Amino acid sequence: MNGEWVDNIGFGGLRLIQKNEGFRFGVDAVILADYAWRFCPEAATAVDLGTGNGAVSFILSHKIPGCRITGVDIQQEAVDIAERSCIINGLQDRMEFVCCDVNNLLSEHSCLKGTADIVLSNPPYIEKGCGITRESSRMIARQETTAGIEDFISAAERLLKERGHFFLVHRPSRLVDIFYYCRKHRLEPKDLRLVAPVEGASANIALIHCVLGGGHQLNVSDTLFVRNSDGGYSREILEIYEKNVEKISK
Repeated sequence: MNGEWVDNIGFGGLRLIQKNEGFRFGVDAVILADYAWRFCPEAATAVDLGTGNGAVSFILSHKIPGCRITGVDIQQEAVDIAERSCIINGLQDRMEFVCCDVNNLLSEHSCLKGTADIVLSNPPYIEKGCGITRESSRMIARQETTAGIEDFISAAERLLKERGHFFLVHRPSRLVDIFYYCRKHRLEPKDLRLVAPVEGASANIALIHCVLGGGHQLNVSDTLFVRNSDGGYSREILEIYEKNVEKISK
């Protein structure tokens, strides 16, 4: 279709439809899927809240081959793209995508309640009422519109099985709110990993792992650096992207 292209994103030959004018996935999606896999490599069921074009869901499908995944997004156009990507990757038997506001998800799709081993979310980072507001698909993906961070966390609580796992990627500036809402909704923060764009720089991304009904103990993992001080991608990022580190480093 006009304004689209099929991106070969790696991860076992996955192909992802992206729009020229739409929101395109980045490192956030990749590190979120990898983060979830490292804690829950045997997960059988997952829900991806705010899936967009499905990048997190597709990468997770590769990382955890036995997992059945439901992607949820408020934008019908994004869901249509994800569904077509699902077909070209032959994953219809393991993945589905639904168009729904997270606030209405459990009323419109009650069969999902309490079924997920893991819930992942790469929600809009910009708080409602802050920054520029435009009703474009790109801005809806970046800025809270009908649903705020607590709405995503509340939905995760209701989707998860007891002791299920919630994985969130967000901005460090929102950590106080995130931890407050997670504990309010019985999602106990268990691990925090900050991500910095380059070695020596301040973190601009936070990965959070919570457990529904978990105990009160938070581990802080080492900072993940996207690039080394010389500007090249870090060894860990290359491993996360499943690149041949030894070949690239020569």
